[in-house]
Amino acid sequence: EVQFVQSGGGLAQAGGSLRLSCTTSGINFDTYAIGWFRQAPGKEREGVSCISNSDRHIYYVDSVKGRFTVSSDKAKNTVYLQMNSLNPEDTAIYYCAGFLDLGYGSSWSRWMHEAEYEYWGQGTQVTVSS
Repeated sequence: EVQFVQSGGGLAQAGGSLRLSCTTSGINFDTYAIGWFRQAPGKEREGVSCISNSDRHIYYVDSVKGRFTVSSDKAKNTVYLQMNSLNPEDTAIYYCAGFLDLGYGSSWSRWMHEAEYEYWGQGTQVTVSS
């Protein structure tokens, strides 16, 4: 059984930090790209970041560049999203998700599209107060 289990999140003040974790099981972690999406109230879900465990390519949406850092711990089959300098616009439910990635940079055209992802975490709330 494949599982993507999220932890972390919660409440932070503007300028603060939070870290999200996504622990996977039932997949060959080394061959998957793991992405982070978020959905704010009344808005569509958007891709935030992605890391490919196949070729180590990393991607960010412009709005989080320089503030968020995605990393992968292969020993723990876990991907992290470190979120710094948070602002109220970061308030959303955050989801991790994964797709099988062949590497060679092929994830760059896929990572922002929800339909590419096979498995999803349960979602976790991040609320940033001003």
